[in-house]
Amino acid sequence: MHQELAARKHDVVTVSRTGGDLQYDITDPAQVAEMFQTVGQVDAVASAAGHVPYKPVAELTADDYQAAFTGKVLSQVMLVKEGLTHVTGSFTLITGVLAREPIVTGAAASLANGAVEAFVKAAAIEIAPQRINAISPTVFTESLDVYGDFFPGMKPVPLADVVQAYVRSIEGRQTGQIYVP
Repeated sequence: MHQELAARKHDVVTVSRTGGDLQYDITDPAQVAEMFQTVGQVDAVASAAGHVPYKPVAELTADDYQAAFTGKVLSQVMLVKEGLTHVTGSFTLITGVLAREPIVTGAAASLANGAVEAFVKAAAIEIAPQRINAISPTVFTESLDVYGDFFPGMKPVPLADVVQAYVRSIEGRQTGQIYVP
């Protein structure tokens, strides 16, 4: 995504826990606030972060569900909340196919993805003129060797198609959309 956006004349600042231009943990709301103070005004935020546990429902604990919520939902919600005074254009969050097509061991992921999608639709009607959308891919073609068995019968999506969905969200005018590449 970074290379495509840079090629389209965007100045890109990458953030992750351990790499990128800046190191922040978006599961920590204080670090999200600090990140925006460091970066200042930006046109857009694009999130591709989110971690959830995969276990059978009978084995999922309250801590597992909390980890899914914190790792994928709350982290992205706080990106939006803290970014409202720093982002002039759009927020693009990541969700996934499990919001609408559950798999065995994916209950926590389905819960988190569905929550992100509901938040995007709700936030869109409140944050105008800023925009918010989400990208909801299936399994990436490039990761089929590792994750393909978890997504039987689902058509994989090339990473390049996912990147184009981010471009559409960032450069387009729509809001409250869930893009399915």
